[in-house]
Amino acid sequence: MAAIDVRGLTFKYPLCEKAAIEDISFTAAEGETMLVCGEGGSGKSTLLRCLKRELIPNGELSGKVLIAGKDRDTLEPGESACLVGFVGQDCEQQMVTDKVWHELAFGPESIGLDKNTIAVRVAETAAYFGIYDKLSKPTASLSGGEKQLLTLASVMIMQPRVLLLDEPCSQLDPLASRQLAETVARLCREQAVTVMIAEHRFEHILPFADRVMRLEKGRLSFCENRSEALKRAAEDEALLRAMPAPVRIFSGLSGEGECPCDTAGARRFVRETFDNSVRSLEIDEKALSANKALELKNVTFRYEREGKDIIDGLDLEVSEGECLALLGANGSGKSTALGLISGALKAQTGSIRIFGKKLKDYKNNSLYQGTLSMLPQDVTALFTQNSVKEELEASHITEIPFGLEKLLERHPYDLSGGERQLLALAKVLAREPKILLLDEPTKSLDAASTDRLCEIIRSLKQKGMTVLTVSHDTEFCAEVSDRCAVFFSGRLSEPAATIKVLGENRYFTTASSLITRDRYDGALTVEDTVRICNMNRRL
Repeated sequence: MAAIDVRGLTFKYPLCEKAAIEDISFTAAEGETMLVCGEGGSGKSTLLRCLKRELIPNGELSGKVLIAGKDRDTLEPGESACLVGFVGQDCEQQMVTDKVWHELAFGPESIGLDKNTIAVRVAETAAYFGIYDKLSKPTASLSGGEKQLLTLASVMIMQPRVLLLDEPCSQLDPLASRQLAETVARLCREQAVTVMIAEHRFEHILPFADRVMRLEKGRLSFCENRSEALKRAAEDEALLRAMPAPVRIFSGLSGEGECPCDTAGARRFVRETFDNSVRSLEIDEKALSANKALELKNVTFRYEREGKDIIDGLDLEVSEGECLALLGANGSGKSTALGLISGALKAQTGSIRIFGKKLKDYKNNSLYQGTLSMLPQDVTALFTQNSVKEELEASHITEIPFGLEKLLERHPYDLSGGERQLLALAKVLAREPKILLLDEPTKSLDAASTDRLCEIIRSLKQKGMTVLTVSHDTEFCAEVSDRCAVFFSGRLSEPAATIKVLGENRYFTTASSLITRDRYDGALTVEDTVRICNMNRRL
């Protein structure tokens, strides 16, 4: 008996002519892990939500869904809550209590379990997920990675047979993303949970995925085992671009045999296939302008009067026309720093100057009139209208960018995560700022949209715009940033050239750098790796 059996599933959102997903059929076995991929707006999130009755969006639904042999629509509420677990893109939206232990206990309490059973479940679940020492902590005090683990734990405490994950790694730093992926792999291996994961970045997930499902414009393109999916990727440019670096490097170098899907396999392939007579690529380093767009000196900030400093003596200078990327773990202070620079937060000590003028001297919102704009991590905060068309009109945008013309009648909240990012970016750029602050700009973007964003940033830099970005996407940082710096406990490392920072870091770095490290120097991207390998002889 299949854990998931879907037959002819179709769903259409209100006021939309085309179905978001159409005639989708597949099965998933007990303990199987299925990776769901596809471009933004292809229907991944809609598909997952249609598998759990309580999360089905408003609209027209048809088809049949069986979970562990039972019709989804006839399950009792308690049975449905326990049988299928769901973790969404924004874990904070799923949190309902203020303490870690109560967040774990909330689900079992809701289905009427006795106190002793609840206590045992909380204890063993917290231990399994490595959050036992945080049981008494406020949920608000957790880092982004810890919140995501807690959300997953609060779902798994219900002991579901099926687990649905909608871009669980989109807001996590590389270390937290790897930890979450390893935890999910353990759940599949040890508890035979059937897992479906929708993701744009799946370098940590692909190695343990049994099958790969691809959606294209709401229809099922294929659903095959991992090795067959990798063979398809070699012949499909769009699919290949979405694959992790090891797969793209292998394909770009016309590798023979089994395609590696992890860093270790790609390292072996490169070492066993190419010599290293040419060690380095020529690097054209950009000279920074002497004019400073941003200057922060001894900036300190805390959210609570008696709390600890979130930003502790921050010093930073950003030159005009530069793109500086801020890296670091969830909760290290990156987004808070952007909030201080944008004026959304007020520093307790220190000074912030923008183009030599003190931040406090920008009166009556003059800062946001052609000087500075920010793309926040939660882009829905920028939406005030009832349709994409009205949002664009409100921002006086006459030429529709980023392929949004197909979405004009949709409500912004009905868009996919990537589509929301693009709409928000269009609104921010419409203000024609001299300084652009970006907080996780590639969150929920597919590979094609990320490439487009890189092109936009390069173009803006050529026109003299200054860009300060916070990102966990190190490949994106390698493509667009001139310098990088790493946040740790509210402090910031000395900014240095991107090639130096990403080329020397062991964890906040790119997969390409890890694959080529100790053999070649300066290969931060897939393109870099393919180029330097082709400059060396095949062994």
